[in-house]
Amino acid sequence: MAFHIVLVEPEIPPNTGNISRTCAATNTYLHLVKPLGFNIDDRTVKRAGLDYWPFVKLEVHESFQAFLEKYGDHRMWLSTTKGKQLYTDVKYEDGDMLLFGRETAGLPRDFIAANMEKCIRIPMSEDTRLRSFNLSNSAAVVLFEALRQTGFEGLE
Repeated sequence: MAFHIVLVEPEIPPNTGNISRTCAATNTYLHLVKPLGFNIDDRTVKRAGLDYWPFVKLEVHESFQAFLEKYGDHRMWLSTTKGKQLYTDVKYEDGDMLLFGRETAGLPRDFIAANMEKCIRIPMSEDTRLRSFNLSNSAAVVLFEALRQTGFEGLE
């Protein structure tokens, strides 16, 4: 098994490209949930992923509801600034799904509210000028904590 990064309605092509490269380099599955703010054939996405696209284990979902219908029974961690527990406070398991929302709006609020026990956050300054970290940085931070906790299995 491996970890899964789930991008719900991503909007910025270079973020998705960077995350795809991280997924390829760590044997992590990448799920893109439509609507996307770009075409995945877009050269901007492919440029950020460079020659890694053939190695990305990619699954595209037509909607968040379609994703939940297929994977709703899997363990999920919701990365959100509204999370009460730090991303380092949870015990990750192989196969966990790490969810990240749109760059401008995050994950759906009702989904967060219904799953607060699964919400995690990355600590940051209380400075109100900062909304959150860059999506690709956030995905890498959380993924590497999960990989660290599981001994970087399959990586060298």
